[in-house]
Amino acid sequence: MKRYYFDHSATTRVDAAVAEAMVKVMREDFGNPSSLHSFGRDARVILEDARETIAKILNADPTEIFFTSGGTEADNTALIGVMEANRDKGDHLITSMMEHHAVLDAAEYLEKNGYRVSYIRPDEQGIIQPADVERAITPQTVLISIMHVNNEVGTISPVEEIGRIARERGVLFHTDAVQSFGKIPVDVKAINADLLSVSSHKIYGPKGAGALYLRRGVKINRRTHGGHQEREVRTGTENLPGAVGLAAAAEICQREMESEAVRLSNLRNRLWSGLQERIPKIRLNGHPAKRLPGLCNVSFEGVEGEALMLALDLEGIAASTGSACSSGQTSASHVLLAMGIPPEIAQASIRFSLGRENDDESVDYALEVVPKIVSRLRNMSFSG
Repeated sequence: MKRYYFDHSATTRVDAAVAEAMVKVMREDFGNPSSLHSFGRDARVILEDARETIAKILNADPTEIFFTSGGTEADNTALIGVMEANRDKGDHLITSMMEHHAVLDAAEYLEKNGYRVSYIRPDEQGIIQPADVERAITPQTVLISIMHVNNEVGTISPVEEIGRIARERGVLFHTDAVQSFGKIPVDVKAINADLLSVSSHKIYGPKGAGALYLRRGVKINRRTHGGHQEREVRTGTENLPGAVGLAAAAEICQREMESEAVRLSNLRNRLWSGLQERIPKIRLNGHPAKRLPGLCNVSFEGVEGEALMLALDLEGIAASTGSACSSGQTSASHVLLAMGIPPEIAQASIRFSLGRENDDESVDYALEVVPKIVSRLRNMSFSG
């Protein structure tokens, strides 16, 4: 049986050129970048080249890029590190109800340690309105953290406007760009970002690698101790193969971004139109236009999302009920609930996230299989 992958928002296959670059580093340029001998110096040059690549793509200075183990560590470092380092300025954090749990759990940690957090509700299409953020700002607000693109519905929030408001009000602004980086343009200056998180494995790079953009001059507390690496923002021996993989993957995505966005938008639109034609009582979750090119989150009324996902898997289709980090939970998506979608509809949702693994053949197969499974599950539900 053929298998078709529709879960690129969860993770991606490492690009062959990326893997080749990483293997070279692991086999030939294996020195510790902190060592002073020639092996270490060679490794340091490679590490800094990777840093410069990420900086150029983000329109940042290389000294503002800090490599991490991924988006979760970058988010945690941004929120907890900034709030702790700026306690003398205030104790208030603003974020949204639809953030990734890397942000939400960090916010919960801060609340347990005496900080105050305001959670902005998205509108019914999953957009965080700048006016709502501005109304939440107080004299004690230190940081605003609003994601660029939502990982479950693909909606793109107006982070440029939110960043402008934060800058005008003297508040730091962080955005989780894990789902947008490498897929749509991400410019830290245009966003007015003080901090920004990216991840490698969402863009055909290795797992366990990411980066944090930290604007020069922003105070932050370290989250790890035991060395002087990454200018003491993130200590520990640098993951040189991971940094090289992240940079190589980002370069490829940047080069192919425009054409890939067109290709994925066409596939996504054909998938959605085909599902609409073949299946009654379904709805698209998220903004119909302001969304990631390859993401399509659909609710199938009368069907339990997890049952549909498992049935699809048996037919060779890999999709998701939402964030991979929450896949072990059976409750409705916190993102969809925050958007005001009723729990019974939210629990009937499937996320199809398209990428390089997808083509016309995979979409045709999905349009053949999904309607049959939905019909069967609905009949079972009604007969029960």
